[in-house]
Amino acid sequence: MSNRNLGASMKPLGDSALIVQLGEGISPSIHELVNNLSVLLNNHPFEGFIESVPAYNNLTIYYNPVVVHHSQINKEVHHARLTPFQKVSAFMEQLVQQIRSNKFHDKRVVTIPVLYGGEYGPDLEYVAQCHSLSVDEVIQIHSEGDYLVYMIGFAPGFPFMGGLSEQIATPRKETPRLVIPSGSVGIAGKQTGVYPLETPGGWQIIGRTPLDLFLPAISPPTLLQAGDKIRFAPISPKEYDHYKEMEL
Repeated sequence: MSNRNLGASMKPLGDSALIVQLGEGISPSIHELVNNLSVLLNNHPFEGFIESVPAYNNLTIYYNPVVVHHSQINKEVHHARLTPFQKVSAFMEQLVQQIRSNKFHDKRVVTIPVLYGGEYGPDLEYVAQCHSLSVDEVIQIHSEGDYLVYMIGFAPGFPFMGGLSEQIATPRKETPRLVIPSGSVGIAGKQTGVYPLETPGGWQIIGRTPLDLFLPAISPPTLLQAGDKIRFAPISPKEYDHYKEMEL
């Protein structure tokens, strides 16, 4: 599968990063290619490489332009007149040609316990009313789905997940809340996500998990990573308290 067949394009992001665009829109197959490219790059980095950040349909590569300028990152990319962007771009084009839709890594499956409704899910009834469903039906639909983490962003450890059923897809709130507690599970359009920290936000909050998603003591400091497969498991208030006690 060639770079051209993949529709890959390179564009600079400032003077120390570039974006490899692998497609348009939100698609599990495109995101699979994004993750494959990220894994391949991390396993075979060029001199001056700092990190790669996967998103829905592209990969952002950060690098040290001074190191790249003075380096020969492979035999074919060494011309003195090439800029750091041109060197890294040529290197990435070669990696793109190596990726396939088959996986370079195994997806992790992570189960997230959720206490739905009540004070922890103040928008659950609203979501149910929007779709002429019962609260129990919304919980069942949300917890039966398999979700793909497309990217981490907005706040440290915040997972943007695709795979939400059209039956419960609900627009963001017109007026965002000033404070959403950490662990809150929300819906925004066709996405679902979990707030890892207490922040403002406009997602429809349907529940809360007792798990910590932002883990600053480890590297990387997040429970979830792009490419993870997520499942939500309904729990009772007693089980929620038990999880919290285990974390103490």
